[in-house]
Amino acid sequence: MDWNSLKVFLAIARCGSLSGAANDLVVNHSTIFRRLHVFEEKIGGKLFERINNRYELTTLGHELLDLAQVIENSFDGIDRHIVGKDFQPKGIVKITAPNNIAYRYLPRYITDFNLKYPEIQIELLVSNQEFNMSNRQADIAVRATSSPPEHLIGKQVSTLNWSVFTSNKYRDKFGFPNNMEALTNHKLIGATGALSRLSVFIWLDKHFSNQVITRCDDLIAMSYFVESGQGLAILPDDQCRPGLIKLFGVQDSKPSNLWLLTHPDLRNVARIKLVMQYLSKAFSDEWAS
Repeated sequence: MDWNSLKVFLAIARCGSLSGAANDLVVNHSTIFRRLHVFEEKIGGKLFERINNRYELTTLGHELLDLAQVIENSFDGIDRHIVGKDFQPKGIVKITAPNNIAYRYLPRYITDFNLKYPEIQIELLVSNQEFNMSNRQADIAVRATSSPPEHLIGKQVSTLNWSVFTSNKYRDKFGFPNNMEALTNHKLIGATGALSRLSVFIWLDKHFSNQVITRCDDLIAMSYFVESGQGLAILPDDQCRPGLIKLFGVQDSKPSNLWLLTHPDLRNVARIKLVMQYLSKAFSDEWAS
């Protein structure tokens, strides 16, 4: 059985669509359609049914899924084991990082890193979603979390506290508060969507929901609302930049710890190790200064 056919099958099963599988495997839609058709002909049965515009597994598909995942894990283990023996400081390193870190910090760090190690090529995947690091969708993850996944190893490189931010445009019109209690007299930018489930925004809605005039589900967008003079917002300190004024810290919020994470099988790969060490120092120096 062709392993590439199983990869196509697994990608469709996970994404629920041919287009999603095509994006996942970086091939075109027609290639996925053709490979699935050939694969189903070879095994003599339908693996998917189209239900509500999604590709849903048939009974045969469910049986194959368990077997294919075992095979996939074996191939991933071989890949990590072989890559883990690579002691040459060259090749590709894939880094996944959330938006603000990817936009404002990593380009500077990676540019400086490549001056020292031009044979190591960095691929930056900008996303807050968790990548499967067992099959090397990413080699290094930069994540703000209080509890990193147990199956990954890494280092906490800094602690990001939460603070109240304003801007000159807002201050010129409305002044600014000197403490948390004074927020009752000001306009606030709140959270919606997944962002609203963070403890700091749950606390904000509990105490100051009447002052919230605008909501958004992205911290960068929230920071630009602040800069435009729309209102005040509680933001992590990595959002500091010209155009924003940090007023005071939020005592009732849990800090976000910034972690560099990788898979244990990759910790001795020369290029990954070098990138981890360089980024660790860069992040630590950034927030220590």
